[in-house]
This record gives sequence, C-alpha cells and structure tokens, in this order.
Amino acid sequence: AAGKRQREGPAARPAKRAKKAPSAPEPDAKPGPEEYSIPPPVSQGKWKNKERVLIFSSRGINFRARHLMQDLRTLMPHSKADTKMDRKDQLFVINEVCEMKNCNKCIFFEAKKKQDLYMWLSNIPQGPSAKFLVQNVHTLAELKMTGNCLRGSRPLLSFDPAFDKEPHYALLKELFIQIFSTPQYHPKSQPFVDHVFTFTITDERIWFRNYQIIEEDASLVEIGPRFVLNLIKIFQGSFGGPTLYENPHYQSPNMHRRLIRLSVAAKFREKQQVKEVQKLKKTGSKVLMEEDPTEVVFETPAEEKPVEIQLVKPESKPIVKDKKKLRKIQRKKQKKLFRTEA
Repeated sequence: AAGKRQREGPAARPAKRAKKAPSAPEPDAKPGPEEYSIPPPVSQGKWKNKERVLIFSSRGINFRARHLMQDLRTLMPHSKADTKMDRKDQLFVINEVCEMKNCNKCIFFEAKKKQDLYMWLSNIPQGPSAKFLVQNVHTLAELKMTGNCLRGSRPLLSFDPAFDKEPHYALLKELFIQIFSTPQYHPKSQPFVDHVFTFTITDERIWFRNYQIIEEDASLVEIGPRFVLNLIKIFQGSFGGPTLYENPHYQSPNMHRRLIRLSVAAKFREKQQVKEVQKLKKTGSKVLMEEDPTEVVFETPAEEKPVEIQLVKPESKPIVKDKKKLRKIQRKKQKKLFRTEA
C-alpha cells in the first residue's frame, strides 16, 4: 500500500472555486421569508452646521450656579468646558479663549458679591451679545421630577409669540436658536427628538423650561433645570460695544435690597413714633372740666331711715345637715315659747 502511494504521487487537491461578485438584487425582487433588509443608519449625513458653544464661569460662583452650568453642559452635546476665569480679567479676553477652543458661541456665568448671578450670551467674535440677570434657579439635582430624556438627544425649541412682536426679542430668539439647538449629525448627538426647550415671556422676563415628550399621548413632563432671565442690555459687539437695547424695567439687585431695607426701617420708625405719642399722652397734664351748675337738678335726695343699734348678740344658728333633726329642734323651740307665754 505504501509503494502504491509513492508511485501515484501526492493526492491531487481539488481546485479552489473562483469567488463570484455578489450580483445586484433585482429592483422587483422581494426579500424571502428568511432574508432581512437592514435600513441605512440615521446619522449617515454630513455634519455641516458646526456650532460649538463654550460654557464656563468666573470665580466666586455658588454651588447652585455651578450645578446649573453643569446641567446645561449635559443637555447640550455641542458644548465645551473650560476652567474658571479670574474676576480681575477683562471680559474681552473671553473672545481669545473661544478662539483657542474653536468655539463660535459662548455662555458665560458671572458672579458678583457671591449672591448675584449674571449670564452672558454672545456670538464670537463679531457679536451681538446679551447680558441677563439669572433668578429663581432650580437645578436637576434639586427638583424631584418624573421627566427624563436621552443624553445627547436633539431638542425642539418652543418660543412665545411675543418674540416676533418686538425687535429686541426677535434678536434674542435668533441668538437662542443658534446657541441652544443641537446641530444635525453632530458626532456626540443622538438621532432622537424627545424633549422641548420652552422660552416664554412673562412679567418682562424670559422663563426657561425643559419638558419631556411622552409618545403615548404627546403630553409633557418637566425635566429641569428651570431659571428666569431678566434682560439688562444687548450690545452690538461680543462682550462690549455700543448698546443696542437697554431694559427700562430692569432693577438691579442692589437697588432691590436697598428698597427692602428702607421699607423695614420705615415700619420700625412708625412703631417708634406711635410709642412716643402714647408716652406723651400718659405724662401730659389731665384737663379738668368745670362743674356744671345744672347737674344739681338731676340729684334726688334719698329717704332718711332711723338708725337702729342692735345691742344683743344674735343667736348662732345650729348647723344641721339632717333636715329631720332641724325640724325637731324648731318644734322644741316653739314649745318653749308657748310655755313661757302661758
């Protein structure tokens, strides 16, 4: 058997089959019961709108402002972070920081007196820019709300109809759209729309809310954060320049606190004046009224009764609790009286 193998030589291997290119499916062909068609990916488009927002703050902010800044970073996947800026630096330095970070929009939180929070929204480097006073801040960690959304999803922006009536609100609307809207096909964004950013105007202020869209009945559930923006000024340049609009209804927090102190002082002063008037009334001399001679007419003399002087001590009445014994004692006294009379 070994000799035969040597004579025949090595066994001939079967030739490899040539690979054929997959034939293109016919246009009318339908997938069979065991075949599956894979749809193309949703994020197959090209990222054209390359908006990048730099979100950072100055030194001296409190924990609430820091949490609000972090919430905005999580809600906006096209945002970037940076270290805190020193309070001694001028604001136009932010334009250079944004250029180094390759950002064309900026949200800057400025803290003053460790209690007042200001927000700058700016278009880098040409402007315009707007300065707001942030009030009534509630963060995601503080509010216990039932709403939730996918991280990195694209939001819908809902604006009050009042934004289209006045020019300064129309400018702010365009600024909000460019900053808060997530660009389509952004690498860090998700191809879903499951929450809404609402901007409403009430009491000369802009109220920001974030709601989740529920698919079942298209109802809204609040997610957070929430805050109120009180417009101060709109500038033509980035972090400066000529003033385009100044809010006449704006009242600075220093003036607001001063008015509160004045009202408390006025209440205290009023109480002190009332006390002084009461003391003057007590210490003042009493005014005596002159006697009226006609008052004698109404005096009626009382009848004079003779004065009776009792010389004998009255008999003490016996204290008897039993009524029957009391009656017996009275009968005995009556019998004594009759005997003495007889």
